[in-house]
Amino acid sequence: MPHPMSKDRLTYMTLLGREALPWIPALAGLRIRVFRDFPYLYDGDPDYEEDYLRTFAGAPGSILVAALDGEQVVGASTGMPLAQETENIRGPWAAMGADVSRIFYYGESVLLKPYRGQGAGLEFFRRREAHARRLDGFERLCFCAVLRPSDHPLRPADYVPLDGFWRKRGFRPVEGLTCRIPWKDLGEREETPKPLQFWQKFLKEPGA
Repeated sequence: MPHPMSKDRLTYMTLLGREALPWIPALAGLRIRVFRDFPYLYDGDPDYEEDYLRTFAGAPGSILVAALDGEQVVGASTGMPLAQETENIRGPWAAMGADVSRIFYYGESVLLKPYRGQGAGLEFFRRREAHARRLDGFERLCFCAVLRPSDHPLRPADYVPLDGFWRKRGFRPVEGLTCRIPWKDLGEREETPKPLQFWQKFLKEPGA
């Protein structure tokens, strides 16, 4: 069952595997709203999002952390063993010789703007790491972040990358390790592959 915990005005729930299924429509809508903003600029499709989230919920070891204001889902963060991810995400790690069975992958984190700066990001990272440690056998955590040029025409003047926040959580970019994920940008007619940079954090030394 979900495990709620109140913190300030937000309530957090840890949803494991298929526990996330009842929340999928709300989560799909949230992802589409948040990912329209820079740097993702995602022109989302509700049916695709719901299918994606159902597949995610069926993956062994998956976790979804939801942030709620009352009964409204205002934020969410996902994670799963990298071995359960698609080839375009796990493949670059395998190609560099990493044991993908020992890597836990952080998926997306989304949060509506009025709720940012209240500690939700910290809670998302804390709960996902705790879950990965409970599963045992993982030597590191990773995620990927979309790469956009600094002069992108839709980049807001006040945009601040999250690199500093990620570094404070112990993550570092993996030099030269990227993947490509296709989606349709706002204004695009079709999907095009987007480059994303991998970041990682070691939970235990390789080979330990």
